[in-house]
Amino acid sequence: MPRYKPIHQGLKLLPVDFDRQIQPGSFEHALCHLVDKELDLAPFHARYHNDEVGASAYDPGILLKIILLAYSRGIVSSRKIEAACRENVLFIAVSGDSQPNFTTLAAFISEMGELTAQLFAQVLTLCDRQGLIGREMFAIDGVKLPSNASKAKSGTRADFQRQVEKMEKAAEKILAKHRDADTDTASDSDKKREARTLERLQRDAKQMRDWLKQNPDDRKGASGKVRLSNLTDNESAKMATGKGVIQGYTGVAAVDEKHQIVVVAQAHGTGSEQELLAPVVEASAELRTPETVLTADAGYHSEANLKQLAEAKVPAFIPDNGYRQRDERYAGQEAHKAKPDPLHDKRPQAKKKSGWFQVGDFKIDPEKKTCICPAGKSLYGSGANCNIQGRLAIKYEGAKRDCGPCALRAQCLRKPDKTPARQVAYFFGKADGQVSHCEQMRHRIDSDQGKRMITRREFGKCATVEPVFGNLRGNKRLDRFTLRGQKKVDRQWKLFCMVQNIEKMAHHGYGI
Repeated sequence: MPRYKPIHQGLKLLPVDFDRQIQPGSFEHALCHLVDKELDLAPFHARYHNDEVGASAYDPGILLKIILLAYSRGIVSSRKIEAACRENVLFIAVSGDSQPNFTTLAAFISEMGELTAQLFAQVLTLCDRQGLIGREMFAIDGVKLPSNASKAKSGTRADFQRQVEKMEKAAEKILAKHRDADTDTASDSDKKREARTLERLQRDAKQMRDWLKQNPDDRKGASGKVRLSNLTDNESAKMATGKGVIQGYTGVAAVDEKHQIVVVAQAHGTGSEQELLAPVVEASAELRTPETVLTADAGYHSEANLKQLAEAKVPAFIPDNGYRQRDERYAGQEAHKAKPDPLHDKRPQAKKKSGWFQVGDFKIDPEKKTCICPAGKSLYGSGANCNIQGRLAIKYEGAKRDCGPCALRAQCLRKPDKTPARQVAYFFGKADGQVSHCEQMRHRIDSDQGKRMITRREFGKCATVEPVFGNLRGNKRLDRFTLRGQKKVDRQWKLFCMVQNIEKMAHHGYGI
């Protein structure tokens, strides 16, 4: 039988040199060099006033190292971070064997305030000094993540008001039953259960009443539409994702094309991407040059956003939802989409046509001002240069003597028993003669330059945001935000994006 060297498992006392645990070129080496020699932590030190009296405090630089190292290892829970500072040699070496309590770590993250943005900006300055920011293209996108909020506690103020009244009525029934002592034949266990139910109903009703008093108005979006509120975190939002509906925030990032440095990191309590472009553009103004191009996906395409970019003279390429249908490079993409049944019929299927005739089925000649229906009958012009929702159009209408006895009437009219004749409108431009910003962007996207820009964003090595999100969600295990409130969640998102940037710095030899 072969013999092998003995393997020791379990507890073993070893002399450890902390300095040798931090290897040059690693994330922790770049982190320690950054915090010890580069970052200005004076605003953190100014918070402490225990020079002469009071207990000794943990060095904020040490706490910052611990938090960023934990996030880089996918550890978000403050209790698990505390355990790592006691048991993991690397954490012990980075923290200098400080072993802070989990409450200290949680309070440090929660109370960082605006200092997080200052640290993020300092790291960006160092990335720029290292030559990691190219400023040729900034790609913008967002990822929706659940937060420390209950999805079941969402609704409008009217919904909460009905819930309060329902709970108060249920509590009143229990009280009325207790007051009628003569007919109360319930056992002692039932009485105890009813007492607990009554206490819970009264407590929940009071909490909801207090919440309604503190929040006198419904939340509203940018368009003024009522947005669902939330009792546990009113700044979070209920958002639809590919894996269902979540209650959380959207983490937005603008990534530089050269080395995927996150230049802007923001968290917002809304799932509407159209509302998130303007804050990112404003935040990236100091880093952009007049030649810096912004790219984003179709979710950010709107007339208001494109108008703002045009007025600010910011070069941007933001496609609309139909750009792939117009681009021949995406021809046949429908065949590659996932099918519900793996044994589906792979033969090309003919497109199903609508049951009614469309405008394309009519032969319209706007110059001769003629229109021929599928039955071969001529429609007469019922209006020229009509303004329909800001667009110029020519309207045609069939004669009743032709449409009445027509054999194709059921295919031409949605309500053949009520509508006497078919009407068709041909659109040919805007009423004010101006081309919309959306139309201008469509022409720009369909140009050769636009196709190259979209290719760089979707298929380029670094000109896309998805690898950053994949790193944070997959490698760093950021599957949810652990804090409540938009400002606190925004700080946590900035810290994770800061980890991404420090990793890039370490990969390019920072601190060696």
